[in-house]
Amino acid sequence: MDPMIHILVADDEPDIRRILRILLEGRGYAVLDAPNGLAAVDMVREHPETDLVIMDIMMPGLDGVEASRRIRECSPAPILFLTARSQEKDKLAAYQAGGDDYLAKPFSQNELLMKVESLLRRYRVYKGKTAGKYLRQDIVLDEENRRVLKDGEPLELTEKEFAILLFLANHRGCVVAVEQIYEGVWHEKYMPASNNTVMVHIVNLRKKLEEDPANPRLIRTVWGKGYQID
Repeated sequence: MDPMIHILVADDEPDIRRILRILLEGRGYAVLDAPNGLAAVDMVREHPETDLVIMDIMMPGLDGVEASRRIRECSPAPILFLTARSQEKDKLAAYQAGGDDYLAKPFSQNELLMKVESLLRRYRVYKGKTAGKYLRQDIVLDEENRRVLKDGEPLELTEKEFAILLFLANHRGCVVAVEQIYEGVWHEKYMPASNNTVMVHIVNLRKKLEEDPANPRLIRTVWGKGYQID
């Protein structure tokens, strides 16, 4: 077993965390644990190398469903929900929050390990095919091959569209002025007419990237200042 595979166990029951740690470490996995959803989110942010999250749904403070939503903002690692709740509506909520699989308590050790190994195997294949920057859970910017994948499928972007997206991704979290984008991508002096050139390319990018281009979630407009990818 690869000793560099990292698994986070999030459960408010210390006995569950202890049992899972013993079980997983016995298989050669590196294990971290968190006593609640908020701690789990912080742990994933602090440890981007996390390969899998095993998480209870019913936890005090931040429950597993909301924690999953927040984890999905910063990590594509698979999430296995481990919970006593097994009604269909609970499963649906878990999957809609970004969960990948579901195991009801009480569970057998063999069933747990099979699900863990299956999720890790799929994730390693997925990572191998999509090395690059995760702009969102479903969108990967593959700089090496100059392409963008959405749900694992390549998008047809022009060279300028790719360059704009890469420029914004390299300034992630910062507002980038239109002048910066134009001069950084076109490598020409910015003129007032350049505004429209950049805007047209952003509109086209949104059509290809966003579920609802009129209400973009990836490339945000910061009025009077420019554009930003969070």
